Amino acid sequence: MNFLGNAYLWVKAAHVIFVVFWMAGLFMLPRYLVYHQESLGNPEEAARWTDRESKIRSIILTPAMVLVWVFGLLLAANAGLFSGVPGLAWLHAKLALVVLLSGYHGWAVGYAKKLAKGRATLTGRTLRMVNEVPAVLLTLIVILVIVRPF
Repeated sequence: MNFLGNAYLWVKAAHVIFVVFWMAGLFMLPRYLVYHQESLGNPEEAARWTDRESKIRSIILTPAMVLVWVFGLLLAANAGLFSGVPGLAWLHAKLALVVLLSGYHGWAVGYAKKLAKGRATLTGRTLRMVNEVPAVLLTLIVILVIVRPF
């Protein structure tokens, strides 16, 4: 516990910075998917959306998610998560939600790949509703971190 010492605030700052980047990507990519799906009748436009989605995934989304996990696990270890420290139920809940958010990330990447092949499996309305998942999960995660209700 507290093995980060003076580096703690730097690791925490890095974690928050990459959370912001990851969330920006998770807010953008699903919106791109809506536009991509709507453009499937126009091969040139659909190809541009495929390129945009590929860039956002490789430049922002996936690297940010990996760094969020690296810095987050360092912070969790520093708090004693892996040492059995009591009083960290909020952190267990937060990690569960981050796992769900990571799963959503994977789903969005997978759906982008389906659209790149011209296969839309969701309605436009459903796709728009699914866009709200990151906002809901982020809200719950922030509440757990700030309020620590349990």
